Amino acid sequence: MTPTLAHYAEYAAVRAALGALDALSWERAGALGARLGALAYRPLGIRRGVVERQLAAAFPEWPPAEVLRVARRAYEHLGRSSVEAALLPSLGPSRVLELFDGAEGWEVVERAMTAGRGLIVATGHLGNWELAGAYFAARGIPTDAIARRMANPLFDRYLTENRSRLGMSIVHDADAVRRTPRSLRQGRAVAFLADQGVLGLASTFVPFFGRPAKTPRGPAVFALRLAVPVVFGVALRQPSGKYRMLMEHVPVESTGDRERDIDTVVGAYTAALERRVRQAPEQYFWHHRRWRRQPPGTPPDLREP
Repeated sequence: MTPTLAHYAEYAAVRAALGALDALSWERAGALGARLGALAYRPLGIRRGVVERQLAAAFPEWPPAEVLRVARRAYEHLGRSSVEAALLPSLGPSRVLELFDGAEGWEVVERAMTAGRGLIVATGHLGNWELAGAYFAARGIPTDAIARRMANPLFDRYLTENRSRLGMSIVHDADAVRRTPRSLRQGRAVAFLADQGVLGLASTFVPFFGRPAKTPRGPAVFALRLAVPVVFGVALRQPSGKYRMLMEHVPVESTGDRERDIDTVVGAYTAALERRVRQAPEQYFWHHRRWRRQPPGTPPDLREP
């Protein structure tokens, strides 16, 4: 897409802001991001109703005060992680690894990569997903990240170059069907953000916090078609301020009923995401209307809150 004058103006403003942030330490820049996120919650109220309604629906046992407290912290986390993601290109692999206090379940990644059939990594908008990709690359895992193209082509190119500088190869979702099998056959890891039911994207409905949620089925389709192992992973921020990489194996079994097998795998990595969200609800991207699209006949009490 040819950039417009508005694209150039928007891009210039973003680059100027990033330049100012880059002059700060990692900790101060992140703290500034958290304060900006808090402002987006109150007084600006950007998507505040969406966040509060979805939190209340996901955790019906919480009193209203807890919903509001976690909602505010979700905005702070989004602001902090957004700034951290913007500053990642200025870090080298060793500095990326220093931001982590370790990894749990990393042996499932090593075992899968040793098999030489490639690896599918399913993740969600939890913790710091950009930092998770950088961690894989810093650990020497050849990684492709499936990403949606940004509306601003200048910013899209900037993000792609920065991710590549961190060691990741970016594949836009329009090219995923063609590129993913080739990358897997080359023994690479391919990472999917698999928790947003985008219009036109091949998806299936599986439970997420008890409500049917439209969920991308691409990771499951590739895993079953190519006999490739699947892991679920997230980078969660710890009380110390550092992150921890949390990995777990996702079972993939072929019974001969391909559609049911796909739904089973999609349900498995969605259940893994829900477990991790329950562990750190303030680090999830509640700003997206996760239950906006639902199958016909959904009972009223399970529809979008």
